[in-house]
Amino acid sequence: MSVEGTWRLTVSTPIGRIEAVVELRERDGVLTGVAHGTGEEVPLDDITVDGDRLTWRQAVTKPLRLNLAFDVTVDGDTLRGVSRAGRLPSSKVTGERRPGLEYQA
Repeated sequence: MSVEGTWRLTVSTPIGRIEAVVELRERDGVLTGVAHGTGEEVPLDDITVDGDRLTWRQAVTKPLRLNLAFDVTVDGDTLRGVSRAGRLPSSKVTGERRPGLEYQA
């Protein structure tokens, strides 16, 4: 199953909902990605696909400086799962793949 594409995510955090766009691309057999949101662009690290499970890590500085770990299940053009920031409670993540969507700041 391919997870490539542009995904519009909603993360429901204790401080409110955060909208983000995640772009995943495969190049030379390696999956790479970048996340856009809250005024910054950050690379995705440790991207792993295992069946329908997709995980990655990213560091953000807005609205707070956090190291996030995402663990989602992909079903076609939708995904659902959680994001964790250290010992903070997990946040619900939902998203959908948006063909032709390009991030615009």
